[in-house]
Amino acid sequence: MYGFVPIIHIVAAVFAIIELGLIGYIVTPFTGPWWGPPSVESFLLFNSIWSLLVLAYVGLTPLYYTRVFHRLVSLAVEWITMIFWFAGAIALAVFWGSPHCGGNTYCGTVEAAIAFAFFLWALFLVLVVVDTFEAMRSRGHSTTTHQTPYVGA
Repeated sequence: MYGFVPIIHIVAAVFAIIELGLIGYIVTPFTGPWWGPPSVESFLLFNSIWSLLVLAYVGLTPLYYTRVFHRLVSLAVEWITMIFWFAGAIALAVFWGSPHCGGNTYCGTVEAAIAFAFFLWALFLVLVVVDTFEAMRSRGHSTTTHQTPYVGA
């Protein structure tokens, strides 16, 4: 494992917590008995919580619970999380368009949430690339060839 990967895990966890707060603020006005937030915002709320769980699995499980850690499962959930962040960031940007906020804090919060969603996508993209190369490099190919003698008729 490369030395900068734990730093990326920590930065991604901090950004996921920031995104959770931003999206929580955005979703709050839509909570009511007969209506709910738009599905795009709910999806990003899910992404934030999902990312924290994935980062806990990928970052902490190999250190403390090695029996339940599997490199390919880790790689798969990182790929899924990267795709989720890309889809969520694009969907939120398309949903809100290009607002002119002025001094509106709610609008500024939406823009910050879009920016942090793209930051998280970029962080998970780096993690996916690094971990995919690491998994491909350490696939367990044997460097020695065993030749069996020819036993012919």
